[in-house]
Amino acid sequence: MPCAITTISSPTIFTSSPRDLSPVVCNSTTSPPSPPSSLSSPLTLNHIQNNGEEGKSISPLKVAKVMKRKRPAMIEIPVANLGSEDVKKMTLDSYRSKEVEFEGDNCSVYCRKGKRCGVMEDRYIAVLGLREDSKQAFFGVLDGHGGAGAAEFAANNLEKNIMIEVLKGGEEDIINALREGYLNTDIEFMKKDIGGGTCCVTVLIHKGHIFVSNVGDCRAVMSQGGIAEALTLDHKPSLKDERDRIKSLGGYVDCCHGVWRVHGSLAVSRAIGDRHLKQWVIAEPTTKVLKIMPNFEFLILASDGLWDRVSNQEAVDVVRHLCVGLDKPKTFFACKKLVDLSVTRGSVDDISVMIIQLPQFI
Repeated sequence: MPCAITTISSPTIFTSSPRDLSPVVCNSTTSPPSPPSSLSSPLTLNHIQNNGEEGKSISPLKVAKVMKRKRPAMIEIPVANLGSEDVKKMTLDSYRSKEVEFEGDNCSVYCRKGKRCGVMEDRYIAVLGLREDSKQAFFGVLDGHGGAGAAEFAANNLEKNIMIEVLKGGEEDIINALREGYLNTDIEFMKKDIGGGTCCVTVLIHKGHIFVSNVGDCRAVMSQGGIAEALTLDHKPSLKDERDRIKSLGGYVDCCHGVWRVHGSLAVSRAIGDRHLKQWVIAEPTTKVLKIMPNFEFLILASDGLWDRVSNQEAVDVVRHLCVGLDKPKTFFACKKLVDLSVTRGSVDDISVMIIQLPQFI
């Protein structure tokens, strides 16, 4: 689980990571359509207070999925050294659970396991009070594929690696710090004897600004006065820029049953991990920076298990009805309602949804 680095006072940590492009039609003469928004779900939750004491784990969920890529065989996932046998046991139990849920003052999370066999492959990160500042935080949703190993590794290391780079480069170079943090996490993971990979979307809230980064098809959507705005770009092989990049490196993409895949295998063009495709599937994130304005209401971070079935505006409408203009916003209930909506529409993927209230970070 992500923890504050030694040079930063320990924050409260919870864990378990645009542009408009014309759609492409997939047929013999043209490129395929760029799928709508997409994201997934987490599983273990560790709560570490500012005094460093580990609290109890909270178990995971049940859910859905749209078949979008060929999955390698399931792998054995090593147990992270969490410092206590009790915590290790709870972590293992949570892998077998079907739901994960967390409700806090600034954010809520709900994750549900899809119908396929094996453990839930989604994870999430919520680090509150960076540098003992309640206005600074780090959030993320990670959607693993080919096992949960990459998502678990990134959930434990991504925030730490980014903050190391933030301290190293100073306040003026945060975008580069985010880039280096992603790439260093990928390099470290590639040294492990673990297969698979993970998509992720992260949000660093720092001095009244939000820095939204992603690799793959996890997505961040913001409500700005009730209008949905996607803050991330889904990295799909169907995008011309991504196809051109892969081909320039000697790789190829093809379209099968309406889905574009890298080397006929992976349906995303950027991710952490994926050793067998590393030359073409890169971990360099796309980052967008915005100053938080009074009409910025909330952020939705989710895996593609949600976005494959629910549009950006639909998601904002559901959440806004339950979270804006109320004395007691029902953010956790809104997370769960979005997951339920995706499932009723046929999703069989793991689904993770995080809602972050923005006004308190101004």
